[in-house]
Amino acid sequence: MGVTRIGAHEFRWGSRTYVMGIVNVTPDSFSGDGVTDLSAAVAQARQMEQDGADLIDIGGESTRPETWAGPGLAADDELRRVLPVVEQVAAAVAVPVSIDTYKGSVAQRAVAAGASLVNDVWGFKRDAAMAATVAGLGVPVVLMHNHPGGGYRDLIGEITASLLESVALARSAGILDERIVLDPGIGFGKTRDENLEIIRRLPQLRAIGFPLLVGPSRKSFIGKTLDLPVSERLEGTAAAVTLGIAGGADIVRVHDVKAMVRVARMADAIVRT
Repeated sequence: MGVTRIGAHEFRWGSRTYVMGIVNVTPDSFSGDGVTDLSAAVAQARQMEQDGADLIDIGGESTRPETWAGPGLAADDELRRVLPVVEQVAAAVAVPVSIDTYKGSVAQRAVAAGASLVNDVWGFKRDAAMAATVAGLGVPVVLMHNHPGGGYRDLIGEITASLLESVALARSAGILDERIVLDPGIGFGKTRDENLEIIRRLPQLRAIGFPLLVGPSRKSFIGKTLDLPVSERLEGTAAAVTLGIAGGADIVRVHDVKAMVRVARMADAIVRT
């Protein structure tokens, strides 16, 4: 599947699983890990790098469904949250920094501040300027499937079709295929059973032909399956990450970096040798 350069690093897809650590700089993170103190956010990112993270993903807007019931967080507010963190984390760690945003104006400023990857949870479908902005920045992008309404008749077929629409938007803006990573959007507008089905049928999404990122970490489908609060979903996350890797995931986006790096290395030893 080739190589993608993210910042100064080459990501060789298929060689191993890469781990993306999550730094939420929002007071209303669903996982309860949001940090609003700059020094604490930088320290968290540095610890994640020491624990083996290959990327640090910084986000300033909660992905709770109620956040998007209205217009979402204002870009100025998001910039105030993320820019200082992106700038200082990029200076403090050697691994690439990703900006988790769907807004072109935020992506533009975050890349200027040191981010080298854009992670768009709306797959270029929320901000009409986003595809052109990312193309102009010349950085890779994660395009995620997101359909809050749910109501699927053909879950994998509809996710595939939607992701291909996002790919078409990227290509029409001039973004090369080698700079595109796809994310099926586990936990976004899907039921518990649908999230489990995505992980079970991940090889079908891998067949689209792009590197895959999966983000099951601490999500509600784990809580509903095990009847556990968000603070007790480590083992469930480990199981989902392991089976995601077995199904072809190239990047796993997680909160508990140290544990999931170990999980990924063990899974890789089994499925990639």
